Formats: sequence, C-alpha cells, structure tokens
Amino acid sequence: MATIEDVAKLAGLSRTTVSRVINDQPYVTDEKRQRIIQAMDDLGYVPNSSARRLRSQKTETIAVLLPRLTNPFFGNLIEAMEEKASEWGYQVIVCQTHDSKKKEMDYLQLLKTKQVDGVILASLVNDWKDVEPFLESGPIVFCNEYMDKACIPMVHMDHKQAAYDATIHLLEQDCRQICYVTGGPESHLSRKRKEGFIKALNEFGLHFEENLSIDWAINVSDGQKVFHMINNELPHVDGVFTGSDEVAAGLIYEAASSDWVIPEDLAVVGFDNQMVSLLMVPSVTTVEQPVKQMADKTVEVLIQQLLHPGALAPNRYVYPHQLLVRNSTKRKKLSIQ
Repeated sequence: MATIEDVAKLAGLSRTTVSRVINDQPYVTDEKRQRIIQAMDDLGYVPNSSARRLRSQKTETIAVLLPRLTNPFFGNLIEAMEEKASEWGYQVIVCQTHDSKKKEMDYLQLLKTKQVDGVILASLVNDWKDVEPFLESGPIVFCNEYMDKACIPMVHMDHKQAAYDATIHLLEQDCRQICYVTGGPESHLSRKRKEGFIKALNEFGLHFEENLSIDWAINVSDGQKVFHMINNELPHVDGVFTGSDEVAAGLIYEAASSDWVIPEDLAVVGFDNQMVSLLMVPSVTTVEQPVKQMADKTVEVLIQQLLHPGALAPNRYVYPHQLLVRNSTKRKKLSIQ
C-alpha cells in the first residue's frame, strides 16, 4: 500500500508539500500540485480522510435524530437529506431514538464529543431546556418537528392547518362522530395537529370527545387494532383522522375484511402521502408534506451555520401542504364524478 513518502519520492517533492496538497492548503504552485496529483493516481494512493478531519476538527458528518426509520416518511426524508448533504461534501448518520428520552440525549452527545459537526432533529421527546445546552458544541436545526420556545432554525409545514383542512374535509363529507388517532409521545407537532382538529370541530358546532381519541397507533398493525376498537366499542364513529398512512391502511384493510364499506360506513384520512396510500383499495385521502423541499432547506441551513457560525438568524421556514382527496373519503352521494 502506497504511503505519503512514496508519493513524495515519485513526485520529486518534499513530504510537507505533498501534505499541503492533500489538505488543500495554499503556497503550492499549480505545477507542483499537478505532479503530486499525478503521483497519487499512479500509485493508487488514497489520503487518510479520518486523519485530515482530526487535524481540522471537522467530521463532515451530520447526525439526524428520528423516531424510527421504518416509517416511510422518515425514510424519504433521510434519502433526500443524504443526497443534498453529499453535494456539500457531508455525510449523514441516522440515529433512531424510538421515542426514548435517554437515546435522544445519548445521540446528542455525539455533538458534544465532536463526533458530528451538527444535528438535525426530526423529532424531539425531551424538554427543550435539556437540549439547548448542546448548542454550545455545534448547530442544531429542527426539521418536521418544531417548538415555539426554541431559538434555532426550524423547517416544517403548518401541522395545525393541515389537520384542520383534513378534518374540515371529513366534516364536509357529513362525518359527525370523528375519531382522532395519533401515536407516540406528545410533542409540539402533535399538539398543533390536535389544535387544528378541534378548531375544525368547533366551527361545525361540535366538541372534542376524549373517548374518541386514540394516542397509541403508529403502524399498520395498530391501525387494525383501531378498527376493532371502533367496531366493538365505538360503532357510531363515521370518520377517522389518523396521523399516519400506515395506520389508515391497517384500519381500511381490517374494515374491508369485516365487510365494512369505505367510505360509506367509515371515511378515513391518512397523513404523509406514503406509497401505501395509493396502493390501498380504496386509495387513501392524505396530507402530503413537501419532504424534498424541507430536507434540502434543512441541510442547507445547517451547513451554512457550519460555514458561517453565528451569521444566520434562527429563522423559521414554513412550507405548504396539500390535501390529496381520494376514495377513502369520497362518499358516493357527494361525489361529482
């Protein structure tokens, strides 16, 4: 295996000059730089990137904290972030917290111990006061999740408005007993969705009923359980707002297996416009988040903070959502088609 000494010998230059070229330092003529690059190519020499990073105190690595990668929304978010980060010469590591406060704090230690340059929080279960001290070690940016009292950049959509729009749609389909289904620990994001749901109900003269609220559903299996709960305990429910297309898909699948007709017997709204929402029969009405735009902006904002520390204000970037109306809520008597 070739060494830096071999490169210096083949190029006819000093080891110091070779090191300057490897670390992209000045004071090397173009002619010498080209000789060194040619020698490296001829020898198949690959610089030790880890050593370079240690010398520069930069890891060129970003940590993204999220609940679970099996959720397609977060999978798509990470894919877009990795693509954008690579354009800047950065890599992304994924840290699944599984909504554990301890895991979240453990992963934040990566910033404190200089194993990553910055952190993107796609979710948050700890109190902000416990996370804020980590800003002394590097930049943190919210993406998807957001918190009014946090003084850092935030990239997200308006979840309150999205939940409001989805609920208004159910109400316009003559749903009056609507079950509110969410999952995971309560966060600022989940509270905003609930506020939007309640606001829509109130505008139709209805009130939020705690017995129509389910707060433990996060996947397809949970969606199936939600249906059986409705069937056995809440048969008067005629509409469901879910915080996930996975939950909506499980609910719809199980309803069909029990000879319920969707949406005539039960109108269902999902969230995130995952692929499963199109594959289901009937297709699932859902809220689409601008994942690619949010991911790109988050990475850009974080890297700009790394390049220009303290130069950027903690702005909030709010992106529009879209309610995609499909067959899980289009009741025949109201359909114009």
